Amino acid sequence: MKIYTKTGDEGKTSLFRGGRVSKDHDRIEAYGTVDELNSVIGIAIAKSKTEEIIQILTKIQNDLFIVGSDLATVNDNPNDKKVLRVTDEMIEQVEKNIDFFDNKLPQLTNFILPGGSISASFLHLARTVCRRAERKVVRLMNSVDISIKIMIYLNRLSDFLFVLSRFENQNANIPDTVWIPK
Repeated sequence: MKIYTKTGDEGKTSLFRGGRVSKDHDRIEAYGTVDELNSVIGIAIAKSKTEEIIQILTKIQNDLFIVGSDLATVNDNPNDKKVLRVTDEMIEQVEKNIDFFDNKLPQLTNFILPGGSISASFLHLARTVCRRAERKVVRLMNSVDISIKIMIYLNRLSDFLFVLSRFENQNANIPDTVWIPK
């Protein structure tokens, strides 16, 4: 099977389950940003030294493929079992992860600057890409019918990436850098 299909040479791409749209369509922007997020998480995995974090982030990478599938499929039949969709269980798992890791951290009383260990820095970058994906999804929601679960999942995930970046720094014995307004 060849990698190139030539079907996108004129600036259009296919959606799952049918239909073609311009490559700059809000739907493509949304799932393209989710794909970018997945790549940044891949770098964080490569830089992490904590097996538990690597396993959780690998699961999230798989879940982000489901987010992409959901975004790339017209929502004309939300009960279509052949289409992978964001589930309540995916959202609940991210919430459990937030609570678990946040309970291992000192209480946050100030804004902190992104940075620290290389892995934590990439998790901060992933968080900002996740927030951009959220904005792209909101824009898409204003024009087409998509599941609110996508938005909720990304919102929780950006919070989790923040908590996990702090946890990675704690594991590396690097304190959070408090923002000091001048």
